[in-house]
This record gives sequence, structure tokens and C-alpha cells, in this order.
Amino acid sequence: MTAVSDASTFGLEERASGPPSRAEAATSGLEERPTGPPSRAEAATSRLEERAAGPPPKDGASSSVLEGRAAGPPSRAVARAGRRRRLAGLPRPILIAIAAAWVTAVAAQMAGTAALLHHDALIEDGPPLIVAGLLSLLAWQVMIVAMMLPSSLPLVRLFGAASARAPHRSRAMAAFLGGYALVWSVFGAGAFMMDAGLHAAVDANPWLNDHQWAIGGSVLVLAGAFQFTSLKDACLDKCRHPAQFLMRYYERGAAGGFRLGARHGAFCVGCCWALMLVMFAAGVASLIWMALLTAIMIHEKTRPAGARAVPVTGVALLAMASIVLAYSAYAASVT
Repeated sequence: MTAVSDASTFGLEERASGPPSRAEAATSGLEERPTGPPSRAEAATSRLEERAAGPPPKDGASSSVLEGRAAGPPSRAVARAGRRRRLAGLPRPILIAIAAAWVTAVAAQMAGTAALLHHDALIEDGPPLIVAGLLSLLAWQVMIVAMMLPSSLPLVRLFGAASARAPHRSRAMAAFLGGYALVWSVFGAGAFMMDAGLHAAVDANPWLNDHQWAIGGSVLVLAGAFQFTSLKDACLDKCRHPAQFLMRYYERGAAGGFRLGARHGAFCVGCCWALMLVMFAAGVASLIWMALLTAIMIHEKTRPAGARAVPVTGVALLAMASIVLAYSAYAASVT
């Protein structure tokens, strides 16, 4: 890494709130200058991603050169080497936390305790509502770490690289993750309260009590329809470009890390809330839904073809909703 690279990355760490920096001006200029040599913002972004990925291979060939060969796309060995370098740039405690969250979910399912944390069990036959809400929120933290954090690892990696030379970088990373978790916790608490209100409405309304099957199907309809909205596309675009997001909103220190994490969490909720609502309806420890929805969200937010998968997921959810509603209506009519 050259001195210019260090100085460019260090400039990200020193930038606080105030007038736009040269990098931001260069970024905005990209829209007006589609051709020509790379701008300073592009160069800084490239250097930041290289630093987050770790040192180049021992033979001195950088991954960017290998991937840009005119002979064709990179080989599988090169791709695997790139993935290993990106994983090496991630804080090990975060990877351990993700693994521990999945182990906890699997252990709860195998032990039979997962059903006790289902929102239906907590609200209908569980402890007082406040205690039930706290237990649900605790289980929700496991879901955040297991399902949402993996799809945010690209930004986590870049944030770690940008704050590597800042004082108290561990505190800044903890604040970043705390802000992210707080936003998702607010969503989880709101979903639990909404579900408690829905249970009260079902108990008070005979028609709803006789047609409870319509609730689950309606959640699938909502999740499927949301895949085709402009809000989904706008929030997903922010999550799919972590380097640009970091260059625009990065601030030094724990307070800046918290604000960055909360902002990222807001965009993450904006693009994934409907899918996580399906997870909430299925139960916070349903392993099949956990694995399926996690794979969908990681693919949408991190893979090059993720944007094309969004409408496919929407069609699949709407088809599933049609099957659930049609079969449930038929079963209810013959009983």
C-alpha cells in the first residue's frame, strides 16, 4: 500500500460532518461525467476495498488484475482466494457471533424450546405481556445476528478498514453494530405489539376468529407485493453499494459509528422488513424459514444478480400466498 493509498483512506477517518469533501464532490460528478479516467472518489473507493480485503497474494498479483484479465472471467481458484481475503478482513468476533446465533437456533429447535418463544405461545398462554415482549425481543436478537448481519458483512468489512487507524476503533465498531441492532430491535418490538393487537382483535371479532387462516396468507401477499415497489428498490440500492454508502455517511468515533449503523439499519429494514415479517409470522426459530429467507436476503443485497432475483422472489411469495389462501378456504368450507 502506497503512501497515497494510506493518505486517501486516512482522509475518510478524519472527515466529520460539515461541507462536502472532495471525495463527495467527485462522487456527485460521476453522474455528469460518464466517460473519462477514474475520479478521486472512485480511486479512493477502490483503495478502501483493497485494504479491507487484505494484502495481495504472495506472488504480487492483485485480485483486481486477475479479475480484469482479457482472457475471460476469473477462475474458481481466484474467486475462492478473493472470498478468503474478504473473510480475513472481517473481525473474528462477528463471525463467531453469527455462528453462535445459528447454533443457538438449531439447539433450541432440537430441544423443543423454540416453540415456547413463538409469539402465539408467548401472547396466548405465556407470561404477562411485558415479560413476553422481552422474551420475544431476546429471541429477535438471535434472528438479527443470524439472518441480517451476514447480509451486512460487506459494509462491516469496509467500516473496519476505514476506522482501522482511528482511536478506539473497537468502540467505534461496537457502536456501529449497536446502532444497526437498535433499529432492527425497534422493528421487532413493533411487530410483537402489532401481533398482540391482532390477537386481541381475533378474540373480539367472531369472523376473524373463524378465518384466522387468512392472516398468514395476507402476510405472504404483503411480502410478495412489496418486492415490486420503488421503496424496495431504493433501499436495496443503498445496501448493494456499501463503499459509496460509507464514503457519504462515514464519521469518525463511536458516535459517528452509531449513526452510520443506525442509518444502514434503517435502509436494511426498508428493503427487508416484509421478508422479516414472514419470518416473524413463521416463528423466530423456524429453521427452514430462517435458512430460506437468509439466503434470499444475502443474494439480493450482495450478489451481482441480486436485483434480478427480487421480482422472482415476489412472484414466488404471491404464488405461495395463493396456494395457502385457496387451500385454507377450501378446507374451511368442507368442515
